Amino acid sequence: MSVPSLLSIFGNSGGEDPVYVDDVFSTYLWGGNSTDNRAINNGIDIDGEGGLVWIKNRDLGENHILSDSERGATSYLQSNSNTDSSTSSTRVKSFTSTGFTLGTDGNVNATNYNYASWTFRKAPGFFDVVTYTGNGVAGRTISHSLGSVPGMIVIKRTNASEDWIVGHRSIGLGTGRLMLNDNTGNSNNNATQYWNSTAATSSQFTVGSHVAVNGDGSTYVAYLFAHDEAVFGTDGDESIIKCGITPTISQFGNANIELGFEPQFLLVKAVDISGSWVMLDVMRGIGTSVNNPPAILNPNSASSEGTSSDAAAIFSTGYSQKEYSSGNTRYIYMAIRRPNKPPQSGTEVFAIDNQATGTKPPQYHSNFVVDMAIVVAFGEPQQYRYRQNYSRLMGPKRLLFNSTDDEANSSSARWDYMDGFYNNNSSESTTYSWMFKRTPGFFDVVAYTGTGSSHNINHNLTVPPELIIAKNRSTDGQRNTMWSKYLQSDGVSGKWLSLDSYDIAYGGSKWRVNSNYTSTVFGVGTDGYTNASGDNYISYLFASLDGISKVGTYTGTGSNVNVDCGFTSGARFIMIKRTDTEVTSGVPTYAYVWDTVRGIVSGNDPYFAMSTADAEVTNTDYIDPLSTGFTVTSSAPAALNTSGGTYLFLAIA
Repeated sequence: MSVPSLLSIFGNSGGEDPVYVDDVFSTYLWGGNSTDNRAINNGIDIDGEGGLVWIKNRDLGENHILSDSERGATSYLQSNSNTDSSTSSTRVKSFTSTGFTLGTDGNVNATNYNYASWTFRKAPGFFDVVTYTGNGVAGRTISHSLGSVPGMIVIKRTNASEDWIVGHRSIGLGTGRLMLNDNTGNSNNNATQYWNSTAATSSQFTVGSHVAVNGDGSTYVAYLFAHDEAVFGTDGDESIIKCGITPTISQFGNANIELGFEPQFLLVKAVDISGSWVMLDVMRGIGTSVNNPPAILNPNSASSEGTSSDAAAIFSTGYSQKEYSSGNTRYIYMAIRRPNKPPQSGTEVFAIDNQATGTKPPQYHSNFVVDMAIVVAFGEPQQYRYRQNYSRLMGPKRLLFNSTDDEANSSSARWDYMDGFYNNNSSESTTYSWMFKRTPGFFDVVAYTGTGSSHNINHNLTVPPELIIAKNRSTDGQRNTMWSKYLQSDGVSGKWLSLDSYDIAYGGSKWRVNSNYTSTVFGVGTDGYTNASGDNYISYLFASLDGISKVGTYTGTGSNVNVDCGFTSGARFIMIKRTDTEVTSGVPTYAYVWDTVRGIVSGNDPYFAMSTADAEVTNTDYIDPLSTGFTVTSSAPAALNTSGGTYLFLAIA
């Protein structure tokens, strides 16, 4: 089947809803509670569309559990074993339109243990499940509905014990063979027995006569994964899955793999020598390579979750594969794109929570997966009242928005929650977190390593950024540096603001000119604040998204200023910083923050300065609510509203 046929199936060119990776794949985590018929709602319709659910106990040496729609939810296989299919009413119990339900078995839902699942929905260009009965005749063809040539095929005999047989396009779909339940490398021996030396096509694959794939009267299931079919996303032009192979990686070496997208899930395997299969995902922690070892599980082993610095790290357009098998080898991979479905409301991408509310863990609750968090403990003494900054890509690390300190460890920071962020503080009732989700058009996080030379850096915001905050993670004394397109209007290229002081906009070599800020890249200069050679950085990119966020400027009048952001129910978060004149006394030109949880009302509104460790101020009325945005009142000082002053703001609905 051709790509135009796939587009016809999806309807992306015919006015129907597009399909996103969010609709067909999910990594979902939970803590067991031994409750029968427990619903796991990951947003994936397995009941109506079909697919595969793969579950692993992260804490114990329990078997991997794989259930698919073709054999029924209660029928399961174990990727770490060659045993045949079994049935259980206490593991996966049913498939639903939003996920699946669980029983009480320790493999899936025991109290006090943590679990991970990976759900693959059937969809042309992504994934298919096929069952068949063997006939023992070499050259048997099996039809499938993947709609494209598979990138990887996994076959398991279900009525008796046999190894899991894996074919992959990069070792020859028809000539090479790996085993999912074993760590041995690629074998071309007796390939005819498995694949009949015949390549798969967009409508069928061929098996040989080996009993592992085609024993007479035996039953089988095949899982088919696509490769690089660009039929997903808003415009129907995105690939969401790729199956490839790395170059040979020398011992202790690594290779950067360009995928054209940032992955959220990786399955990798050494092929030239023995080496375990490795599963990685961003929910459990892939992160970047900076002192942030990824969490790994091995499909060929029942072992509990571990961490390894010798696995992989992700970047905006691919991942870095590290050699972990003690020898020169290549690695095959299956990579899936990170979530990128556009939001419908601000509550899908931004939340504010007080640590004292809700069931713990996590400490701070949202209704989405959190990618970046700001935490302030207002009740702590000033020396501990940091403006703490955390992000999923930094893992258990912390930066401070009110300090030039480099990155530090934070032993309590955890990201493996579907609905919040964990970072324990002692002053619960006075500690708040502002949580952000990466999503197209609104917010992105990019980790990068400096080169010392002016260059562009890839991002996944999908629109030109309007505000960027960057911080050097490696070197102490480097500022939290802000760039905005609104700072460049006077013709001075590379102008910047500091988040950790009262400085106003200056020129220099920290950022590049505006032409280097597009829907795919942003530009950094040569200064150590943003691009010292070998130093590591984190950057936060914001843009205006209709009804959800607004980056812009307003001109002060000294009277009430209504700032129209295009919202319908006002702003829940507001950050303002003056850009044209420095004020160092009274209320200095810091970056100030308000939010609706602490109060944006027609009266006194608590605010705090992002730039300091000062306590929040609760006895002023500088901001009033406005249905379309917010109002800066006439009582606001020159740092927020004086005649002719210029003010940069970020507002979120």
